[in-house]
Amino acid sequence: MKKIALICLIFTLSINLFAQLIMDDSTAQVIGYWDKNEKQSYSITTDKLKIKEGDTLSREQLSYTVDITIVDSTADSYLIDWMYRDYKINTDNELMKKVFTLAQDLKVTIRTNELGVFQEVVNWREVRDYMLKATTLLKAEMKEIPNMDKIIGHMEGIYSSKEAIEAGAVNEMQQFYSFHGAKYVYGEEYESEMKLPNLYGGEPFDAHVTVWLDELNPDDNNFILRMHQVVNPEQLTNATFEYMSKLSETMQIPLLTKEGMPEVSNNIWVASRIHGSGWVVYSIETRETKAQGYTNVEERVIEIN
Repeated sequence: MKKIALICLIFTLSINLFAQLIMDDSTAQVIGYWDKNEKQSYSITTDKLKIKEGDTLSREQLSYTVDITIVDSTADSYLIDWMYRDYKINTDNELMKKVFTLAQDLKVTIRTNELGVFQEVVNWREVRDYMLKATTLLKAEMKEIPNMDKIIGHMEGIYSSKEAIEAGAVNEMQQFYSFHGAKYVYGEEYESEMKLPNLYGGEPFDAHVTVWLDELNPDDNNFILRMHQVVNPEQLTNATFEYMSKLSETMQIPLLTKEGMPEVSNNIWVASRIHGSGWVVYSIETRETKAQGYTNVEERVIEIN
């Protein structure tokens, strides 16, 4: 098996917009060929399900629109705005309803390299201040609800720093750019070990990733790439137990012993249809987490308008 890290060394840029599909050797190369001021709009829908023994216990659905604009283009990078709008949420969770109401018209500016590989959130301070202002309003509005300030405080942690925002607050961007910057050969699987951010605040998790080119469509100048990611279950279980221990102390709720803690697993599947220009046409990510007899499924669809 080839290593993903190695294939990132074999690219050459081409000025031909349609050079990403090379049918002679059945390869696809994911590079962003974007012009300054170019813009695309996407519909994003996220479904969250909680399942036990085949029964769906709860379901939440969130949808919104994001306008992606190429703000600047240089020889080695792109500066890109993601403008969020038109949130619609279907849930019984009043906190989540209020959070997304306050997040209307949020703009996140990111930088990619010249290939379209996600590098950083540029305006992270603005994003942090925007969300902290929103959560401050929530604390005041929901102060009568027991422990709500602690729950909101955990949410604030996701936006507390540049690293935290990039690790946990821009998952749709990580999905959007997940295949950019690499060249793939049809019929081959690429495997790699990698480190993933630990949103509980501890050491990064080990994960095994497999990527493959599933379909080539030269007539339409697009292709389909797929990825499967498995997080180390032992590390995830230990981190979950430590987090729940801290939470139980704060909120004064009982907790299982470490010996009684069931294994926690996390699998992620991504499939994306990408145009030769580097714009995503359609992408679906499915996250499945199993713990204590429950299965949590989160499915996010990104579709060009």
